Amino acid sequence: MDSLPDLSGRTALVTGSAKRVGRELLLSIAECGADVAVHYNESDAAAAATADEVRDRGGVAITAQGDITDPASVDELFETIESELGPVDILVNNVGDFDARHWSEIDWESWQNVIETTFYGTVLCSRRAVPAMRDQEWGRIVNIGFADSNRMHAHPVNFPYFVAKTGVLMFTRMLATDTRNDGVTVNAVSPFAVSNTEAGVDAFPRGRPASFEDVAAPLQFFLSDAADYISGQNVAVDGGRMPEFDG
Repeated sequence: MDSLPDLSGRTALVTGSAKRVGRELLLSIAECGADVAVHYNESDAAAAATADEVRDRGGVAITAQGDITDPASVDELFETIESELGPVDILVNNVGDFDARHWSEIDWESWQNVIETTFYGTVLCSRRAVPAMRDQEWGRIVNIGFADSNRMHAHPVNFPYFVAKTGVLMFTRMLATDTRNDGVTVNAVSPFAVSNTEAGVDAFPRGRPASFEDVAAPLQFFLSDAADYISGQNVAVDGGRMPEFDG
C-alpha cells in the first residue's frame, strides 16, 4: 500500500483535537486529504490555531465546539460539522481525562468526569456517527485506548481511567460486530505514554515514549482501504512493554 491512505473527499472528526495527541492525529489525517473538524470544549483559541495550520498546509478545516458527555451537545457538534463539511466518515474518539491519584483519594466528581469523558463520550459520539456511516456503507471509527487495558490493568493509581479505557476496548469489539455488514470498521489504537508525557522515560521500552508518528501510523492504516476487512482490533503502541516484567 502507499505510505499514506487517500482520504480525499472524506470528513473526519477527532475529538479533543485542539491540542496534544488529538491535534497531531488530526493533522496526520488532514495530511491524507480528509476535510477535518477540530473539536474542542473550552480550548477555542488552540482549536482555531490547529485549524489554521491545516489550512496553511492546503487542507480544509473547521472548528466545532461540544461537550461530548452531553447527548444534546453531541448532536449540535455533529450538526455543525454536517452543515459545513457533510456527514462524518471518520471518527477518532480521542478525549479522555484522567486523575493520577490513588483511587481512595479521588473525589467523586473527578471519578465521574473521567468515566464520562473517556467512556461515555466515546459511546455518544459513535452512536451519533454510525447511522450516516451505515447509510453510505462506509465509515471508520478508531478509539484511543490505553496499552494495558486489554489486560484489565488494575493499578490503584489512576484507576477510573483504566476502568474507562477497558470499557472503550469492550465497546470497540461490540460495535465492530454490530457494524460488520455495514461497510464500517471499528478499531482501537492504544498508546502507553506519548511524547507529551511528563513522566521520566528511563524505564520505558526503547528508552523513550511513543512519538506522535508512532501513534498515527496504525491510525492511518485502520483508515486505509487495505484495512477494509479488519475490525474489532486493538494495536498497543507501547514499544513491546510487558507490565509483568516491570517489577
